[in-house]
Amino acid sequence: MSTLLTILAQAPPAAPAPAPGAGIIQFVPFILIFIIMYFLLFRPQKKRQQEQQRLVSALKTGDKVVTSAGIHGLIANVKDTTIMLKVADNVKLEVEKSAVTNVLKES
Repeated sequence: MSTLLTILAQAPPAAPAPAPGAGIIQFVPFILIFIIMYFLLFRPQKKRQQEQQRLVSALKTGDKVVTSAGIHGLIANVKDTTIMLKVADNVKLEVEKSAVTNVLKES
């Protein structure tokens, strides 16, 4: 009987019951990380994609452009998904519209 009492005396105390709402507090850091990632990663990328889409849809004959490969040229013809880019006299290249990264402004 005395060994049973010593075993019971050495048992750890019962854990207190968790407070209501304590589980939500554990998820707050994850929620904050997701919000920060949205504003630092996802939102700017979406804005860049929308700006590129506007640029591609506004291409017209006569625009001076720069492609993603660094080729400078003058748009000679606009098709559905491609453009004819005049890079020199009697030299025309057909490139995808999505390859255009910049439209140069006339000064």
